[in-house]
Amino acid sequence: MEPSRARDPRLVAAQLKAWALEAGFDRAGIATLEPLAHGEAFVRWLERGEHAGMAYLERRVEARLQPATVLDGARSVLCVALRYAPLEGEEEPTGDLWPRVARYARGRDYHALMESRLDAVAARVAAAYPDARTRRYVDTGPVLERELAARAGIGVVGKNTMLLDREMGSWFLLGELFTTIELAPDEPLAELCGSCTLCLDACPTGALVEPFHLDSNRCISYWTIEHRGAFTDDAAAMIGDWVFGCDVCQEVCPWNRRRHALPAADHPELGLPAERRELDLADLLALDRDEYVERFRGSSMKRARLQGLRRNAATVMGNRGEPLHAAALAQAANDEDPVVRDAASRALERLGARAEPLPVD
Repeated sequence: MEPSRARDPRLVAAQLKAWALEAGFDRAGIATLEPLAHGEAFVRWLERGEHAGMAYLERRVEARLQPATVLDGARSVLCVALRYAPLEGEEEPTGDLWPRVARYARGRDYHALMESRLDAVAARVAAAYPDARTRRYVDTGPVLERELAARAGIGVVGKNTMLLDREMGSWFLLGELFTTIELAPDEPLAELCGSCTLCLDACPTGALVEPFHLDSNRCISYWTIEHRGAFTDDAAAMIGDWVFGCDVCQEVCPWNRRRHALPAADHPELGLPAERRELDLADLLALDRDEYVERFRGSSMKRARLQGLRRNAATVMGNRGEPLHAAALAQAANDEDPVVRDAASRALERLGARAEPLPVD
């Protein structure tokens, strides 16, 4: 084995990035692990309560600000990106019945997919450098991944707080492999937004209160994915026709709409599978536990849980205002789940209809 002191950080960095691309990632870069430059802004964001009900973000704050602490002896981090749109042959589902879902969540759970690929890279690192240790993260643990990825040259934070790249736009997911090996870092990218404010102007709820500043209390993604329990009237109105997540600020971004886009991403696992392509709003509202487990096995949408998906479906029906949804909502307004019952009853009120009580045996 080559002594660690004799390793060339540039050559080893190039090797790990090549392994990441061979594992199936679309981009890879190296970042150093000094304290995060925007750590104080993150703390102030928490203090203002703009993380809404995501109390887990308040845990291990010091580790989030000091990335070197997530792995004893860590010296570098390999950051990776996986494009999830546009996909080869993907057709955008349309119509009044289809549940509107953020693109990243339509196919296989990206956590499992990216973790398996990072594990493949980690195995190669272990074989080549037995004295090294690694730890991987994919949207988990105390890691502020966008700042690390920006430091690694994967992208630059845009005004909508998403990471943005000239070639990939913002349709990509992030993962990290921390290591005790010293690696030569990549150069950060230059700012890309300029004077553009299309994302701020298009945000339907005003969650983007100013450039680079997101208030989760007004974010559709927060309410449809992270929030547990019933909606307030304001929250119900805010989610519009989104059943899971929201892509509006990405859809309007010029870097995602440019004429000369990259070829389609080659990750069919992230495409919408047949078992969910056939699932309309009424089907989603009527899901029972067994069908939910079967249809959403291995899906990121399970993050919202069965109750949340059914609540969201009922709310969207009311927001769309289509009378054709009245019968499904009337049945759900007598549901045994109080959260679903509440959402369906409110939706019926917006349709100007009412639920008939179920007959008593």
